Amino acid sequence: MKRPRKLSPQTLAVLAALAERAADWSHGYELSRTLGIKAGTLYPILIRLADRGLVETAWEQEVPSGRPPRHLYRLSVDGAEYARVQARATTAAAQVRRGFGSARAEA
Repeated sequence: MKRPRKLSPQTLAVLAALAERAADWSHGYELSRTLGIKAGTLYPILIRLADRGLVETAWEQEVPSGRPPRHLYRLSVDGAEYARVQARATTAAAQVRRGFGSARAEA
């Protein structure tokens, strides 16, 4: 049986950023700038998420003159659910870690 991979902090950040704007399309440069993730890290994450069906992709339709169209990204329905599950798991894990820390301090 294949064990699910633990997601990198960068992947979790991309999922969270896309989840904040679930209905809106985002482009890579915007995500890179907002999250502080370099393009060489960001685009492979977006490609993997798209390959898994968690992110939808499209080309920009209304392109300002003088600029090429950008590739756009947003969470799919499955991706939105996956992002919610990951956010809950991350929150729960952080609470457990904090709980263990306070238990050690009391000992």
